[in-house]
Amino acid sequence: MAYQLTAPRMGEGVEELTLVKWLKQEGEPVKELEPIVEVETDKVVTELPSPAGGVVLKILAVEGQPVRVGETLAWIGQPGEDLSAAPPPPKAADEPRSQPLAEQPVINQAAADRFLSPLVSKIAQENNVDLSRIKGSGRDGRITKNDVLAHLKTRGEEEPSAEAAPWATPARSAQPSPADVQPISSMRRTIAERMLASLRTSAHVLTVMEADLSRVIAHRAENKPLFAQDSVRLTLTAYFIAAIVDGLKANPLVNSSWTDEGLVIHPEINIGMAVSLGAEGLIVPVIRAADTLSLLGIARQVNDFADRARAKKLQPEEVRGGTFSLTNHGLGGSLFATPIIPQPQMGILGTGTMQKRVVVVSDGQGHDSIGIRPMIYLSFVFDHRILDGESADRFLSRVKSALEDWK
Repeated sequence: MAYQLTAPRMGEGVEELTLVKWLKQEGEPVKELEPIVEVETDKVVTELPSPAGGVVLKILAVEGQPVRVGETLAWIGQPGEDLSAAPPPPKAADEPRSQPLAEQPVINQAAADRFLSPLVSKIAQENNVDLSRIKGSGRDGRITKNDVLAHLKTRGEEEPSAEAAPWATPARSAQPSPADVQPISSMRRTIAERMLASLRTSAHVLTVMEADLSRVIAHRAENKPLFAQDSVRLTLTAYFIAAIVDGLKANPLVNSSWTDEGLVIHPEINIGMAVSLGAEGLIVPVIRAADTLSLLGIARQVNDFADRARAKKLQPEEVRGGTFSLTNHGLGGSLFATPIIPQPQMGILGTGTMQKRVVVVSDGQGHDSIGIRPMIYLSFVFDHRILDGESADRFLSRVKSALEDWK
């Protein structure tokens, strides 16, 4: 009996996935529950297991293309098995359009009858795209996000400006040869879209302070063996998150989001921690209720998320719901940076690389001396719609103090 692999629902409201990569090809053997394909939603790449053991009889979905929840991706069965006797795949329910058809930028009914994902509809509406002029590259001629983006690029090159003189010839930029063009992954496109959307949404302002990590380093050296007994790696990230929690508890306005109705002060402190995936990009899993966790609990969550993020084992709900974020850009040697705020949060803290530097050290009696200390820059980017400079500095000073006065 042949078994079908279908696109699962990966979270509430998720009706479409992107097929990233087939891990098995047609004719290859596969074991039951062995990973067979990678799919992506919300920047989370997940491996789907095979529903049965056998061989991959037929692959129906194409890498890089979106698939709807419930759509058949492949058939798995025994070698030579006849698929004509297999039950027909379930027909996915029609998705509601994100807006009335009359408001969508569609010229003829033939284009309107084609399935459009909510994302495609949104891009088309925002850019006034005539979908009847686009030939879909998806299954059954479906128009994909990449089709619309490619059309926008071509339209921008081919259509002269309305303000240009009628006899003017639109300038054309030199087109790169195919050898110069690298394909853009769906994750990188998602990152690009969200970063640009954030810059258009929030009034980004950067403030920077430096902190002496002497006490944190001493505490870590003393407690690393104890944490290791619980199979937990004690990293500096755990200390940064604990210090952020202290700062947010003392400054609740920083743990908020802007809405047209007013500021939403979040009752929970959910810290997003950026995890680098190398050339693939980065992902930000969220440590929920971080204010209820001890340093050991935070370190355990940091280990778990970092390991599973790089192993592509995160779930979509684990990258949602953050109220503030941390990014450690210092891993590559950067001293300070200007991180971009993840929407709808109002701030993000960046930590630079730790360096031993000569600094002025003051004792309790006000006497100054020269000392060598492990110093780090703390870069706080905040939404100026919500915070002013004085409020931002109060929060950052509290984070700095939490690190410098660690006990």
